[in-house]
Amino acid sequence: MASIHRNVMIDRPAAAVWDAMRDVGALHTRLVVGFVIDTRLADGVRDVTFANGMKAREAIIDVDDERHRVAWSATGGGLTHYNASTQVFPATESSCEVRWIADLLPNEMAPAIAGMIDQGLAAMKRTLEV
Repeated sequence: MASIHRNVMIDRPAAAVWDAMRDVGALHTRLVVGFVIDTRLADGVRDVTFANGMKAREAIIDVDDERHRVAWSATGGGLTHYNASTQVFPATESSCEVRWIADLLPNEMAPAIAGMIDQGLAAMKRTLEV
C-alpha cells in the first residue's frame, strides 16, 4: 500500500487554520479555493469536485477538535482504497504546520495522488495566507 506524507508551513495561527479545516463541507470556499470547486456534505459524506474534473465521495471518519485532525476515506478516481488525514500543529503564535497523510491502492496511483496532495496544500497555503 502506498503511503504519502506531506507537510506545509502556513503563516496563520493554528486556530484560524483549524477553524477552516474543521468546516468539512466548505473545502471549496474556506480551505482549498481553486483546487476544489464544489463540496456537498450530507450525513457525514462529502461529494467533492476537483478543478481537474475528478470527483470523489469522501466519508468523514473523524473531526478531532482536541488534536486538530480531520480523517476521511474516499472512493472514485480509479482508487480501490484511500484513507487520509490532515492535522494542524502550532509552530509559532502566528504560524502552523499542516500535515497530510494518505494511504492508497493501487500503488500505481501514488504519483498522481501525491501531485494532487501537493496542489491541495499549495491551494490551502494561498487560501489561508490572505
